[in-house]
Amino acid sequence: MIFSFFTMLVAVPSAIKVFNWSATLYKGSITFDTPMLYTFGFLGLFTIGGCTGVMLASLGLDIHLTETYFIVAHFHYVMVGGMVSALMAGLHFWWPKMTGRMYPEILGRLAAVILFIGFNLTFFPQFILGYLGMPRRYHAYPPEFQVLNVMSTSGASILAIGYLLPILYLVWSLKYGQIAGANPWRATGLEWTTQSPPPTENFVQTPIVDYEAYDYDRIAQSVEVAD
Repeated sequence: MIFSFFTMLVAVPSAIKVFNWSATLYKGSITFDTPMLYTFGFLGLFTIGGCTGVMLASLGLDIHLTETYFIVAHFHYVMVGGMVSALMAGLHFWWPKMTGRMYPEILGRLAAVILFIGFNLTFFPQFILGYLGMPRRYHAYPPEFQVLNVMSTSGASILAIGYLLPILYLVWSLKYGQIAGANPWRATGLEWTTQSPPPTENFVQTPIVDYEAYDYDRIAQSVEVAD
């Protein structure tokens, strides 16, 4: 009962954060660039991982599901699917600021979609396998589990492509990528008012903030003037 209670309790701040992250989309300038695609992937995968965690906190279900592939799928949805997608979102968003170079946007979007599809094809069948009673850490299994295991293996191959593709184009962009400029995303954050990559002290002059956090109209007007 103690483990069940605290596992259920973990779901409360997790759910609050999911609502917080979703609420930040309100009044935002939403575009389906690579960082946002990874962010949406993170929200979906983390939510699935959180919901299945609540299932495992229910003692009646946990007796049946513990030490099965359901545990493997749940853990990876939270710690790999969710966290790696968030990491990739942050990496792609800050890459122009860190390096001063842009990566190929088409390849970035493709990699985000491949990673999302490959991850779900790898681990979602494991939820079903665990529910059907297949234990984890067994190399042999009954014939009726063959199809789902083959699906999981195929998904892992697709997932590998989703991980390797960003490595290739990010390394390529260091030398051949388009010059990023100070604010390639047309964002309103203070960090996007300095050059990319930033100088040693971050700002040549102390910046003065005289606009709202979501004042995207000001950014658009400044871009039009520059053009």
